[in-house]
Amino acid sequence: MEPKTIAERSAKLGFPAVALADRNGLYGVMPFSEACFSKGVQPIIGAMLAVARPEEIGGPNGIDWLALLAKDDTGYANLCKLVSSAHLDRPIEQDPHVEFARLESLSEGLIALTGGGEGALARLIADGQQTKAETYLDQLQRLFPDRLYVELSRRNHPIEEAAETALIDLAYARGLPLVATNPAAYSDPSFHAAHDAMLCIANSAYVESADRASSSPDAWLKDGTAMEELFADLPEALANTAVIARRCAVAAPQRKPILPRLSNHEDEQLRRDAQAGLDVRLAGRAPEERQSYVERLDYELEIITGMGFASYFLIVADFIKWAKANDIPVGPGRGSGAGSVVAWALTITDLDPIALGLLFERFLNPERVSMPDFDIDFCETHRDKEITKVQGKY
Repeated sequence: MEPKTIAERSAKLGFPAVALADRNGLYGVMPFSEACFSKGVQPIIGAMLAVARPEEIGGPNGIDWLALLAKDDTGYANLCKLVSSAHLDRPIEQDPHVEFARLESLSEGLIALTGGGEGALARLIADGQQTKAETYLDQLQRLFPDRLYVELSRRNHPIEEAAETALIDLAYARGLPLVATNPAAYSDPSFHAAHDAMLCIANSAYVESADRASSSPDAWLKDGTAMEELFADLPEALANTAVIARRCAVAAPQRKPILPRLSNHEDEQLRRDAQAGLDVRLAGRAPEERQSYVERLDYELEIITGMGFASYFLIVADFIKWAKANDIPVGPGRGSGAGSVVAWALTITDLDPIALGLLFERFLNPERVSMPDFDIDFCETHRDKEITKVQGKY
């Protein structure tokens, strides 16, 4: 669901609060927070984090999911660090995840839910490994004192069904709160077939394939009545959803995008690279023909550097040049970015904007401040080609 759709649907259902928890990501939290506030719904910021099991537990399928919700500003900052670590601090051939030890210094300000049928606790119990499950729970309790909830989801999931009784017993025995959750992927039951087809597209699978990932018919955003019926025997688990909402008092900060800087001389570098690239593009042309390109290049460079986008152009040019040098086909240019002579000179695009009568102002205009956005097409059979270290650059 789009962040705006989540907020609108939650407001319609009368929810006082709703949580967003992307997998190993916080991609939608800013528009989500903004949309929720506009609808009078409290946003709860979280993430489903992939976590490797501790060595003493280990075993096959040793990557599980842990639901983490930001309680305060410290929690939000730690969540950002954990999500970044999941992508940056792991072997490139492995899926994004963090080592369990990474939680040690970054658990403050975070509320943890055990992850339902995707969490290590339920998976270990369902696999008959009760002792290891209790050892794992010991470690979670140590990391999240008074901030750990045993998560129950009722969506006909085989692991959740197999583990539920033991999860409840463990929670009661240790004085841990239960919480009823409703992991939702779409807004209402009628969208199930469409969501199932979207999963096929995302995983390059056929609907008829027996071994493909499939959508759960229970993964819709249930209303309060449906949840009350589902957890009629555990009203405290449902009540704890409101407790968690009251404990979470943070939203994504509202600020302008922070663009990376390559150096303190990026404007000069862009000018040098663009002028050198234009000389290559115009090799062999008459001086009078070159003049209009030089003037256009100077005009664009003034706007690009004046708006602070020199690094953006240099970074995009860098990965496109790398792709072309490593036999990854790249499209010639599409969208308003094809109207830039600077982009053409840097080989970001391969369309001559002056010969084609294309306007730079449709791409970047100081009168309408917005982020530049190059539409780049990479060959679908090579876009996942592994980037290895090339002269210490990557």
